Amino acid sequence: MKRKLSILLVLLCFISFPVLAQEKTKKELKAERELQKQKEIEALIDSKNFVFEGQKATPQGGRMLNLDYNTYFLKFNTEKTTCDLPFFGRAFSVPYGGDGGIKFEGVPEDIKIEKKKKSYTVKATVKGKDDVYTLYFNIFFNGGASLSISSNNRASISYDGEIEAPKTDEIKK
Repeated sequence: MKRKLSILLVLLCFISFPVLAQEKTKKELKAERELQKQKEIEALIDSKNFVFEGQKATPQGGRMLNLDYNTYFLKFNTEKTTCDLPFFGRAFSVPYGGDGGIKFEGVPEDIKIEKKKKSYTVKATVKGKDDVYTLYFNIFFNGGASLSISSNNRASISYDGEIEAPKTDEIKK
């Protein structure tokens, strides 16, 4: 009886070793993917060339609103920054007949990048056609990001979303 019990224990030990080894490799793979994503985000920030895709908007003093995915963006580049994000909140001075969103193109100035423990902060000022916008990004190593936009003519607003590499345009033949 003792012999059967000891054989059973030995078999259980051998069966459990591959399961433990498999768990370890899953954890290693996850850590490896996270490290690779962190390096990609770091490269995007170092190049100062990335696209922020807004998924949620939080106006000043308001509640969070879900946005349509892949339709609202801010393309950040040192040569030209383009923004097309919706605006919810108080506007102090807006041109008559405007579409109500935050839409501008301009060259970012005073770009400041700071690396923190688990994120980056990027601050820049962009002069648009009718207003001056202060952009404040908080970008996490997993690609998640928040963006706060302040301007002279509107109340500040925050967006949650993700950053990614800009899509390369296909060359037309």
